[in-house]
Amino acid sequence: MWIADNWKDYEVLDTSSGEKLERWGDYFLVRPDPQVISNTPKHDKKWFKPNGHYHRSNKGGGQWQFFNLPEQWTINYKDLTFNLKPFSFKHTGLFPEQATNWDWFSEKIRNAGRPVKVLNLFAYTGGATLAALNAGAHVTHVDASKGVVAWAKENATSSGLIDKPVRWLVRSEERFSRNAET
Repeated sequence: MWIADNWKDYEVLDTSSGEKLERWGDYFLVRPDPQVISNTPKHDKKWFKPNGHYHRSNKGGGQWQFFNLPEQWTINYKDLTFNLKPFSFKHTGLFPEQATNWDWFSEKIRNAGRPVKVLNLFAYTGGATLAALNAGAHVTHVDASKGVVAWAKENATSSGLIDKPVRWLVRSEERFSRNAET
């Protein structure tokens, strides 16, 4: 297993009782995680004074409780800058565990010795798109959500990559596949 351990602005500080305590830059969040099966004691004081805590509902979904958390903030991974904001379904707009994949394919792109084109489907807020652009690829970024594609463009701007060769498409998978066949 590859571990995304090159982050300076993100870390999992502790896990217990189906939740994880994370540091996202200067802010601390408690979020549910079904992979956390241990019920270890919560010794870190940040468990009890986070900037945000997502409470899962017994009926599905859940809601955030905020304590001195801005509407949006940034974190960095190497040369990339990501704008974060909490979603109504526990996400922040970034999956930091994916950074190991970004590193892997970035090296492949840089060492290809030829132009590389990348199609990023279900591209979300652009972590993989930005990594591929930063490595020198031409990227087509596809997501079904207009708001999420706009967010990815914000991340590209924050990372200084907005002028790199990228196509931003708002398409569902089904619509994209059907259009690709014609």
